[in-house]
Amino acid sequence: MDFLSENVYIDAGFQHLCESVFVRLCQIVGTSVQVAIRRETRNIEEMVERRVADNFDVIEMENGSIREGFRLEGSDVDIMGWPNNHRVICDMSQSEHYYAENKTLILSDSSESPPGFTLLELLTPTIYRVVKSACVPMNDRLYISSSLYRQQTQSHLFPGSIAHGPCESGEVGGLEYDIARCFACDFWPRSAMTCINRCHSWPDREVVNQIVRNECHFVPIGHPLGLHEHEEWSISFSLAEHKLVHSMNHCQFLTYGLLKIFLKEVIDKQSEETNKLLCSYHMKTVIFWVIQQNAVALWCPQNLLAGFWVCFKLLLKWMYEGVCPNFFIPENNLFLSKVHGSAQRKLFLELQGLYEKGLACLLQSPSIKSYITNVLYNPRLSICTNQDRMISECDHDKEFFNEIHRNISYSPKNLDHNIKYLHTIELMIGEPLTQYQVLMLQRSTADILQNTAFTLHNMYTNTGLNKQMYISDRMSCHMLKLAAKFGCISDMMYIAMFYCKTFRFREALYITEMIKVKLAQPGLMYRKHVDPERYTEAVGGQSWSTKMRQAVAYDIELNAHTCYINELTLEQQSVSHLLNIPLFVLLHFVEFLCNRHIDTTLAQTALENLQVLVHHDQRLYVHDLKRDISWEILGICQQMTGNLQAALYSYQQSITQYPLHKIQNATHMRIQDLHIT
Repeated sequence: MDFLSENVYIDAGFQHLCESVFVRLCQIVGTSVQVAIRRETRNIEEMVERRVADNFDVIEMENGSIREGFRLEGSDVDIMGWPNNHRVICDMSQSEHYYAENKTLILSDSSESPPGFTLLELLTPTIYRVVKSACVPMNDRLYISSSLYRQQTQSHLFPGSIAHGPCESGEVGGLEYDIARCFACDFWPRSAMTCINRCHSWPDREVVNQIVRNECHFVPIGHPLGLHEHEEWSISFSLAEHKLVHSMNHCQFLTYGLLKIFLKEVIDKQSEETNKLLCSYHMKTVIFWVIQQNAVALWCPQNLLAGFWVCFKLLLKWMYEGVCPNFFIPENNLFLSKVHGSAQRKLFLELQGLYEKGLACLLQSPSIKSYITNVLYNPRLSICTNQDRMISECDHDKEFFNEIHRNISYSPKNLDHNIKYLHTIELMIGEPLTQYQVLMLQRSTADILQNTAFTLHNMYTNTGLNKQMYISDRMSCHMLKLAAKFGCISDMMYIAMFYCKTFRFREALYITEMIKVKLAQPGLMYRKHVDPERYTEAVGGQSWSTKMRQAVAYDIELNAHTCYINELTLEQQSVSHLLNIPLFVLLHFVEFLCNRHIDTTLAQTALENLQVLVHHDQRLYVHDLKRDISWEILGICQQMTGNLQAALYSYQQSITQYPLHKIQNATHMRIQDLHIT
């Protein structure tokens, strides 16, 4: 492959090669439309949550590559969380922007810290035990120790979670996650002002202004060479990075994606000694600098590999010098603590070896190789770079609906909280929104209406106030039917659950029969399962609202703060957030509960259908992560029929599944109630 050397690309069909890789990257990373869907649905969800948040809430923000718009295999979920009533200020004059009664103020003191790091001095009292216990006295002042704060905030969210840098890290169903507990600052730090001042060509002034207006964060990790490693905090510019990545054109974003793929599939495979020395943050930093320095004349599909090569050369230069300057604070060398000494020299030689191969080094990437060789062996191969033709209507809709479902996870605590959500969404409808965000708000409204309906009913149950009970019942029914009108097929399950809860069993069964008819349609899109041809025949060309209502279904999420089914009270008391139940499991469960009062034969049929589903499903209707609650529900039904041995087996199976919902305590209580010796 010597003819792939750097000097002969243009003569060897360089543009053709770039177009082929561009098409492949659109398949792996996504088209510009797919990336926009991922970003905008997430943005609208966080906007709702931020506006609804109370002063004493913990704000959470998705971070990292998924938030940027990637869905690469192996991408992890990064979450940053901070107490809403704590704020970091950069100098004392900024304290006048806050009321001391409802905000705990923290002063950033970077006078003795390396660039990009700081000490955090607690200025005003805090009500949070974890903050108090993380404080250490220094120079007659009280500072929050980053290492102690990390220890205090370890939540062990899922089994096997460990401390990793500033984060709590782990894995759920093959998906890795990092959770960083931090503090927010509403002001742009002075140490990063040089970044703003050098923004002449990229990003544009509007993006720069947005970056300065947005907050930065302080994550609990100190510099290993600093004077106060265990007390120092690192300055995080995650929000600013989101803005920068979102301001890239699609070719630049795909180049960033290619750098991430190249890191994982080529650089990290060179040797064990240098494996994982570099990370995707280094790749992001490289492309930020390359774009801002105008090192590539034109970012377009026909020039994609030229952009990649410029980035690779800059990375090689940094590796030789041992300096990777942080984009926001260049004095902060991102290589300083990890990439140095013999490991640095070895990695430099490995990168130099790849560089000497020219773009042929990309042949070491399994994801890209075939698309390069296809062009080399078929120079007249026709390549279409029109992104609209790269993705079918069905695939586009699947991406859209799954992103909507993924980003709706609201958990209102009470009726007032529900009303606050509805009011917030009402105000947002009047704002300039994209078509994706409009449907996201529509789906969010359905979710909140369902929650409000059950919350309202639970408030007046057993109060003895017949008139209020009658009014609340009518309002609840109206809200559930309204939600079903602009929700999806599975939203009808909330009507069935409500009828079951209010002892209208025949009405509930009528709804479940309607749901079964809709679920039996050949064009159904259930989660990511769909027959593209049947789907297109059924709803192709129609509006997204129509498609969602007629052909889309998901599993059911039950808010832990709201009672939907009395028989699941124990389980809902065990979870902290949501109970996520497979749709078909819940359907058979409701049929069983209702038919027990109407037709015991049909109740037994529903139980048998549930048993076959839980025992034999191959991840089509019951996802592995939801098997704990599925076995639990089967055990509940078996216990209600008096089949205690079968119920014991089901409960034992529930305990052995991955504890996604953390219902083990409820399961043990149910086992004790069986009284089987």
